[in-house]
Amino acid sequence: MTPPDPAPPESRVLPVPPPPRWAVRAARGAAWSTVPSGVWRVALVLGVPVGVMEQEEFLAAFPHNSPLIGLAYVLLIGAVAEVASYLTLGLVRPWGEVMPRWIPFLGGRPVDHRIAVLAASLGAFAVTFLWWVLFFGGLLTSPSPDPGISAGEALFVAAYAPLLLWGPLLAAVAWSYHRRHRTSL
Repeated sequence: MTPPDPAPPESRVLPVPPPPRWAVRAARGAAWSTVPSGVWRVALVLGVPVGVMEQEEFLAAFPHNSPLIGLAYVLLIGAVAEVASYLTLGLVRPWGEVMPRWIPFLGGRPVDHRIAVLAASLGAFAVTFLWWVLFFGGLLTSPSPDPGISAGEALFVAAYAPLLLWGPLLAAVAWSYHRRHRTSL
């Protein structure tokens, strides 16, 4: 006679194969893809010449041209993007298998891989659509009075171009996570 399992069924986790090295690298790439644009935006608000727009022009969109409101906006946008991109690492880390203990009510419980894959897939679609279609599609098809590109425009494109990688990298890591969990069922 075997003793009963002390762990309730919802807290048991089946062994899952480790993520492939390429998926870990892709997750890191997705997590870092939002950093350059965040640095560019903070530099803009702080008055560092970024070449495409001046601080005053940017702050004109906020009440009373407030640098404080502009900085809060930029920091909020950056924080949301960083947290969202950082969550990609959960697909290749232990906290993507079992909720960290410090999370109230959920800590220690296994992550439902179907929900994680669905959220990651929807996120990958959203950021791919946002950056590929709306942003860069508009940037590349807009008429330009000058056929050349200025140093400021090159800096802007260099800061925002890594965002083109975020969606495809997230999709690849989500696919890897899904595959690893299908084989453990």
